[in-house]
Amino acid sequence: MRQEPDHFGDQELVLVYIAERLKEALALEELLTKSEVDYLVEPDQYVTGTIFRRELTGAFFYVAPEQDASVRQLMAGGGYKPWVPEAE
Repeated sequence: MRQEPDHFGDQELVLVYIAERLKEALALEELLTKSEVDYLVEPDQYVTGTIFRRELTGAFFYVAPEQDASVRQLMAGGGYKPWVPEAE
């Protein structure tokens, strides 16, 4: 279920998805809520494009570290491609 940041305390949350469209964010919220997953969603900026780069606002979904693997599996089963950090 959607939670406020203080619900997670000092825990370092894991980014699992960046929704680029409102419809996509609402559908993922429904999936996570039906599955009784505690998550945080916040608006943030992301960059898109290779030649013409643009900064856009998306919905960033975070979960507690112990839920990371199961949420990614749930999302993949629901047709979502979980966010994977770029190799540094």
